Amino acid sequence: MNIHRKTMPSEEGRRLLGALSQAVDKALERKRRLGQYAVIWQGGKPVLLGEDAPQSAASNHETEIGLLGS
Repeated sequence: MNIHRKTMPSEEGRRLLGALSQAVDKALERKRRLGQYAVIWQGGKPVLLGEDAPQSAASNHETEIGLLGS
């Protein structure tokens, strides 16, 4: 995830962002090792990643909540 800021976060903010980034990386790596799929946000919509990711779940979910065509 890339966030562009005009100002740098404080030292505490940088430590917090680093810890959160490590936690997410660790969780995604664990899911990959266990063969589980993950849902991430990419290009303004949810994306299912992994070999066992449902192929039609994302499009069905978008239709159900009315995101298509908006």
